[in-house]
Amino acid sequence: MFENLLKLVQENAGDAIINNPSVPNERNDEAVGLASEGIMDHLKQLGSGGGLNSIMDMFKGGNVSSNPEIANIAGGVAGKLMDKLGLDASQAQGIVSKLVPQVMEKFVNKTNDPNDNSFDLQDIISSVSGNGGGIGDILGKVKGLF
Repeated sequence: MFENLLKLVQENAGDAIINNPSVPNERNDEAVGLASEGIMDHLKQLGSGGGLNSIMDMFKGGNVSSNPEIANIAGGVAGKLMDKLGLDASQAQGIVSKLVPQVMEKFVNKTNDPNDNSFDLQDIISSVSGNGGGIGDILGKVKGLF
């Protein structure tokens, strides 16, 4: 799943990272990797910390950018960009405000698209929950959402 998320971030990194003078060209790949890692880290935090309902809410679809977890994901990604690339807060915020909502919208849409098998909700839940325990119960709840 991480590889598909990384690809999704790469596909959407244009203005936010690739064409951004704040990110040196030789560090574009690193910035893309950090953004992907930040998204996964937050989903894993939710999954291991009892926040699976928040993940399921996010993957219901609709206006993903209004989901409060998007701001939390963006904050984590911004922190990684500041720590690892030395960007200041406004530079990092400029990147995540363009990138994270767009990536998460496409992530959710691809997960909900029956004709797109690049992301599967069962795999996402399994990956972020840290274990396979309780997946059947969670999936039962998730199926009721769609």
